[in-house]
Amino acid sequence: MSTNAGALRPLRAQTGAEVFMTLRRGETLLLTLGIPVVFLLFFSKVSVVSTPTATPANFFVPGILSLAVMSTAMVSLGIATGFERGYGVLKRLGATPLGRPRLLGAKIITIIAVELLQAAVLLPVGLALGWNPGGGGPAAVAGAIGAVLLGSAAFAGIGLFMAGTLRAEVNLAAANGLYLVLLLLGGMIVPLAKLPSGLASFAKLLPAAALSSALHAALGSGAAVPAESWIVLAVWAVAAPLAAALTFRWE
Repeated sequence: MSTNAGALRPLRAQTGAEVFMTLRRGETLLLTLGIPVVFLLFFSKVSVVSTPTATPANFFVPGILSLAVMSTAMVSLGIATGFERGYGVLKRLGATPLGRPRLLGAKIITIIAVELLQAAVLLPVGLALGWNPGGGGPAAVAGAIGAVLLGSAAFAGIGLFMAGTLRAEVNLAAANGLYLVLLLLGGMIVPLAKLPSGLASFAKLLPAAALSSALHAALGSGAAVPAESWIVLAVWAVAAPLAAALTFRWE
């Protein structure tokens, strides 16, 4: 038992450090909490985009929650890791008793912690704006959690792939550019039905649209997550982390 405690001590310490550093970065808080809350308030109250639901919040709460997951798992993680690699931090940490597996474990736990914080903020705001979860019950909640976990793995894999192969400055631009593209094509703010048919078909193959479709079903209408969303999320959740693992350079 003492051996296990000794092995977990570096993980706990690094996790605490990761959470602390994440929450003290102003740009990270803006990206992961500020922008999603502002988007949710603005689009739910201002009739800029026509939604397929009578109450705008029923569309935007699942969509903005998907956006928040993407912001945390792909952009925040990817940019921070890219600069840590560029500054040589990852190389030094990997050579300590912490080791690379526990370092990655700490980053994964941090992602989950931030996403829980996002949900704790966004869902009450959504309820205040008139969001109705749809009455799907435990099955809908389980579907939403499963979709978020797969989406987090997919986006984290994409973020780490870019962080491990690109220079920090290039990675910064690429992560923000990809964030904008997936925001526009992900069905998070603009319904996929509003896109040209060919573009909509392509968008459905991307993890952003798959995650938002899954959450729209589970948290919007209370329906089962579409099989297509599960398949796309599962493929990305395996392929993206695998690509990151095969190509990641620690220095």
